[in-house]
Amino acid sequence: MDNDTPPLIVDIDGTLTDENRAIDHRVMPVLREWPAHVVIATGKAMPFPIALCEFLGIERTVVAENGGVVFVEATDELRLEGDHEATLAVGEAYRDLGHDLGFGQIDLANRWRETELVVSLDQPLEPLEELAAEHGLVVLDTGFAYHVTDPVVDKGTGLESVCAELDLEPEAFLAVGDSVNDAQMFDLAGEAVAVANADETALERADRVTDATYGDGFLEAVAPYRD
Repeated sequence: MDNDTPPLIVDIDGTLTDENRAIDHRVMPVLREWPAHVVIATGKAMPFPIALCEFLGIERTVVAENGGVVFVEATDELRLEGDHEATLAVGEAYRDLGHDLGFGQIDLANRWRETELVVSLDQPLEPLEELAAEHGLVVLDTGFAYHVTDPVVDKGTGLESVCAELDLEPEAFLAVGDSVNDAQMFDLAGEAVAVANADETALERADRVTDATYGDGFLEAVAPYRD
């Protein structure tokens, strides 16, 4: 491991992708060749970041569902945190009000979730927030979906869990992201970089903001460590 290269924790959607959520192929060799630990941190369910690691050929170290799910391959540790029953109750009550989660009958967005619930951005937000509050939960608008989640977990707690397994400190990490759900990991990381398309919260909490957006922004973010 290169002692001059920090471990990396990075978001997927809006950070490694283009505006259509397709992975920018240029980020793949960067992640594959990164000489320190790489953590994929996302709001998606665990199968998505696991698959990304699998096809990149990197160690499967992931923070999924905004910190609700953490898997560290090196120690074979899987942690699930958050009140999933409460999120399911919110979904049921939301449907009882005549609303829909917005992802179709099969609902791949929620099919493999173990700690939270997601609702499409084209569905009403106010009743969702009211129901979430009744169950002690919060709603995160990541720019890609509304996430009904337990406030006791976030990507920051996920990073801390990874660090506990790998005997690392959060401040050793370089963090790259684009959304409000990246804010807590930004607060803990030694350097936090928001890509230029990031939302207001991520921009405010970042140590550095790239000139470029999306995958170009990620490449700019990590460029100082690749020379």
